Amino acid sequence: MEFSSFVARTNTCGELRSSHLGQEVTLCGWIQYRSESAASVRRILCEAPVESVVRVCGTVISRPPGQENPKMPTGEIEIKVKTAELLNACKKLPFEIKDFVKKTEALRLQYRYLDLRSFQMQYNLRLRSKMVMKMREYLCNLHGFVDIETPTLFKRTPGSTCPATIPVKLITACKGAGLTRDTDREHSSVWRRHTPAPPLSLAQLSSQLLSQEYRCQKPVKNVVLGFDTRKTNAILIKKRNRGAKEFLVPSREPGKFYSLPQSPQQFKQLLMVGGLDRYFQVARCYRDEGSRPDRQPEFTQIDIEMSFVDQTGIQRLVEGLLQYSWPDDKDPLMIPFPSMTFAEALATYGTDKPDTRFGMKIVDISDVFRNTGLRFLRDALAKPQGTVKAIRVHEGAKYLRKDDIEYIRKAAAHHFSQEVLPIFLNAKKNWSSPFAKFIVEEERLELTRLMEIQEEDMVLLTAGEHEKACSLLGKLRLECADLLELRGMVLRDPAVFSFLWVVDFPLFLAKEEHPTELESAHHPFTAPHSSDMHLLYTEPEKVRGQHYDLVLNGNEIGGGSVRIHDAQLQRYILETLLKEDVKLLSHLLQALDHGAPPHGGIALGLDRLVCLVTGAPSIRDVIAFPKSYRGHDLMSNAPDCVSAEELKPYHIHVLWPTDSEEESASATPSKHLSS
Repeated sequence: MEFSSFVARTNTCGELRSSHLGQEVTLCGWIQYRSESAASVRRILCEAPVESVVRVCGTVISRPPGQENPKMPTGEIEIKVKTAELLNACKKLPFEIKDFVKKTEALRLQYRYLDLRSFQMQYNLRLRSKMVMKMREYLCNLHGFVDIETPTLFKRTPGSTCPATIPVKLITACKGAGLTRDTDREHSSVWRRHTPAPPLSLAQLSSQLLSQEYRCQKPVKNVVLGFDTRKTNAILIKKRNRGAKEFLVPSREPGKFYSLPQSPQQFKQLLMVGGLDRYFQVARCYRDEGSRPDRQPEFTQIDIEMSFVDQTGIQRLVEGLLQYSWPDDKDPLMIPFPSMTFAEALATYGTDKPDTRFGMKIVDISDVFRNTGLRFLRDALAKPQGTVKAIRVHEGAKYLRKDDIEYIRKAAAHHFSQEVLPIFLNAKKNWSSPFAKFIVEEERLELTRLMEIQEEDMVLLTAGEHEKACSLLGKLRLECADLLELRGMVLRDPAVFSFLWVVDFPLFLAKEEHPTELESAHHPFTAPHSSDMHLLYTEPEKVRGQHYDLVLNGNEIGGGSVRIHDAQLQRYILETLLKEDVKLLSHLLQALDHGAPPHGGIALGLDRLVCLVTGAPSIRDVIAFPKSYRGHDLMSNAPDCVSAEELKPYHIHVLWPTDSEEESASATPSKHLSS
């Protein structure tokens, strides 16, 4: 490969080897280290600051005996410099550009153009480029896909912006804490204690709400609690829109906005109707998710759609794509990838994106305790869908400490309001479980047999409704893995890449705020499972969708589905089941009525995939110019304010938040736009 064509150098610094001995070369680059040089070039190379840009000309020679460096590819040679030219001197650096020098992420993002010079960032971005190029080659050159760009300015998608609401269970909790609704605003609600009482501290009031929350069985989500400073006995509940929203772009028509699409979903379906039956795009997508630690408001996905295809066809295509584009310095991928249903994943791992690099699987031990003397287990089994579940933590008794066990129990109580019992085969280790002595010998023996318990193992046991118990143990499974790895045990080898297909998801979920209403588990264009069509009109909550996720080491890196290609079925799901305004999708419904072929597709999250392949700690380490976790560009200070004059053509003015709303918001207050 030619790295120096069309430029003022003959070679790059890193490509020279002993095979180049005697050659005259011209090199350009940055000074990384300074050492003694010949008098003729000392002034330039030794006095110029580190990271200054220079051009040198000289001859490739062998290093003196004893000065070779076998750890470096260029360790056998050096350049005998004849001339050197300083192209640009570097000012004092905010940090050293060396991978072993620790820098805060904020500083790295602020000076991203310097951080990009580091070896690790160079490796990550060059590997990303190679993988994308191989993907294009596989799809376009080997399998006839057409690379098509789709618009960025589009219209709002139904369901893309969930209204800001307060869950019913939190309203119940507020009333239980003696509060009544004082005022209700679009994005917040103020609750106040009107009865005579001393002023409440935030901690006291939050504690009361927390205790009420536990009666609701599930944690309250999508709200932020804070003071309303103008009312001494009041708490402000700031509503959050649930899920990701679409970014809005104003137009010059009053009250009309474009939306930045979260994915090219509708366009790629329309391309199938248009006869371009194999579409592919390295697509730029946008999601307004607020402050999410490892998410980006703009991200990249490998977007794929095919006509006349089923789920198996999409899966085989993606497996071949990843195998073909997989980096040469990694172990080759073995295909096909294993597959598991959503129900199996939840029952075995407590999550729909399991990390299958280690065991610690969930086991149903309900039969062991059918006649137990432990009342809370007996009561749990007496309820509908009541179960007793457990995981075996191999050598947990050996590696975990008493404070680790206490942490696990408190985490279960705080996040799930549920008891978890640690049990050890060795009776001397049962210091953390007051219930262990109530487990009779017969139950102990059957538990040991069923879970294959060994001497140094620990069992975590919980009881409750199936989904809730599995979710709890799924979380604790990962917590235990973290704790064990802190103690030196290797469970999740970063060099192992464990892919898994998860299939047969529910087509619909009950809305959290309004449990009697349905929302799409994936998106409203996913086709129902053919064997569940009879349930769609009678028990839609039981219908499975033709939706499939690709999971890698416990991370979802792709998701797709077979689409609905029948306009009547699509209209029924949107209008009748999801209560959506079908006018927003009239163009798609019309297209489906004009000979839409059966079709399906998938989108792979490129940022997440490359992050896992490179072992980077964050997706920000595989993106050239990422945003911070709050969505800010620390280098250019975007987003930024614009003047009222600049907003006039868009018929927009800014409504600044009130004092109480501003205090309950993050450090940088949000602005509300009015058109």
